[in-house]
Amino acid sequence: MSFLKRPILPVRQEAAVEKTIAALKAQRRNRFRILACIDGSDESFITVRKAARFGCTPECDIIILFVRPIDQGLHSGGLQVRLARQNMMDAGFELPGVSHLRRALEILKAEGLDVSNWEKETQYQDAWGDPAGDTKTEYHEPEGRSVVLKLKTAPDVAVGILDQYELGPYNLMIVGEPSRWRSELKSFFGSGVVQSIVTMAPCSVMVARKSNERGGFLIVTDGTFRSMQAVRRAGVQAHVMGRDITLLSVAATMEEKATAQESVANAAALLRAMGIHPKATLVEVGDPVTRIIEVGNAYGTLVVTDEKRSRVQRVLKGSVANSVVQKASTSVLEVR
Repeated sequence: MSFLKRPILPVRQEAAVEKTIAALKAQRRNRFRILACIDGSDESFITVRKAARFGCTPECDIIILFVRPIDQGLHSGGLQVRLARQNMMDAGFELPGVSHLRRALEILKAEGLDVSNWEKETQYQDAWGDPAGDTKTEYHEPEGRSVVLKLKTAPDVAVGILDQYELGPYNLMIVGEPSRWRSELKSFFGSGVVQSIVTMAPCSVMVARKSNERGGFLIVTDGTFRSMQAVRRAGVQAHVMGRDITLLSVAATMEEKATAQESVANAAALLRAMGIHPKATLVEVGDPVTRIIEVGNAYGTLVVTDEKRSRVQRVLKGSVANSVVQKASTSVLEVR
């Protein structure tokens, strides 16, 4: 009889864990959660500044993520590693990536988000058989806001970032600009971290660049329902940040110009109905990618709408959004 009862406890424990996770995710869905990814390079910390500016309201939580390869020779660290991961931000023994997370914390402070007096909690869990595993330090504001520093172990950086989304969820991922992009066809056979994230992330993605960091928003619309949803979401974000909004629609030919004019007029009406007043509306004629980039590079944030195309469809049909993300010289927010 006792033999039959043995499996019951693990099953109940598993159900309890699943219930706890579901409740946590439901709670997080009521927050606007930003995942800013850093790799330790000077250029990558622009993601932290962007996260601070996009997450400037009490309803926003910011998670700073550094993904490191498995092990990095830490097996010899023994007890030191276990002690360090229990108090990641204060331990004398430096886990790889901790100094970068400390720097991110200083950048948040410089942007007006000082967590030094917030309640602090550190958690860790085993991962990939690595001595340090996954470690996070979470800072809680009494009103409910949180800032999280996450040191994650993974066999591949892109895998680690995408895996972190599953632990989220997140509303926005921010990544830095890569050194190069591969064509859609070549990306089938391997692509860099940023391109993989832009291609596969389930949520909106921003590729952050230093150009015109504090400039206004240029929101591109083609009049479709999906595009109008992006106008609404990006318009609210720009309004909260106190940024000017310009709406743009591009007609491929002169015959399509009237449709483009209608698209920006409808987008402007949508925002005005929400109490948000765009500074200007623009209509351009020509190749959409070329015209969007030429106009958009003068703005701080260029907003495009993901077409929800598969990799095969992007190879065959192309993608205006992906092309703009790759070729623009300003920060591009691809809304999904």
